[in-house]
Amino acid sequence: MNKFKRKVLKQHPTARIEFTDAGLQVTANGNILAEEYFLPETNDEDTAWEYAAMACRVTQNFNRTHPMRMDLSSLEEKINRINRRKRKANVRSNKKKN
Repeated sequence: MNKFKRKVLKQHPTARIEFTDAGLQVTANGNILAEEYFLPETNDEDTAWEYAAMACRVTQNFNRTHPMRMDLSSLEEKINRINRRKRKANVRSNKKKN
């Protein structure tokens, strides 16, 4: 098993090669992984896994940096955590002054 296939199977355990008239593609749950990024079909199985791994990597990077990925609850938790740290720091500094 090559490294590209392992990387794809970590994220999509049901991924498999699908033979079409145009060539080979990697699918997971009925979705073609490389289709979203307009990667071409290929006649080589290793290249198909490589394209799928590239699509997974780009998707992961996009989701990590996308501005709409954070919902309001995570933003609220972040603000509460910051305010809690500020309160603790104020309490410590007041104790040192006394």
